[in-house]
Amino acid sequence: MELPTSPCGAYGVQVLIAGRQKHWRDEVSSQIRRAGFAATTVDCGVDAMTVLALGLPVDVLVTDVSLQGKLCCLKLAQEARALRPDLRIVFASDLGLQPDEDASDPIDTLFDGDLPRHARAGLLAVRRIDHVASTVWDALRSAS
Repeated sequence: MELPTSPCGAYGVQVLIAGRQKHWRDEVSSQIRRAGFAATTVDCGVDAMTVLALGLPVDVLVTDVSLQGKLCCLKLAQEARALRPDLRIVFASDLGLQPDEDASDPIDTLFDGDLPRHARAGLLAVRRIDHVASTVWDALRSAS
């Protein structure tokens, strides 16, 4: 008899959350935990890459599109994919909570240009942080 195996390892679903604003990270990690996933939060792309490079279990990376620094949102996604080609990545925006913000949406530019179609598998974007957990579910299903 073959025992069923978890698609995300012995530790359950592990979600790495990278965002520069503490309140953003807290809100997203709260959603992730309520959905039954384990969450690890970091405040910059360099720390996120350290977690990945150390080989800690991570099934989905959730990154704030406003992440800045040496490893901004898109660069973090590229480097993370280079290290772990099957990693699912969710780009999250706080747009729904910023009514006076300019109409330019950073998510609209994420999938334009240089990213080949085959490299887009497992990449999802969500415009409102209150939908992150459901988008993580979608990312996990898209890899099956």
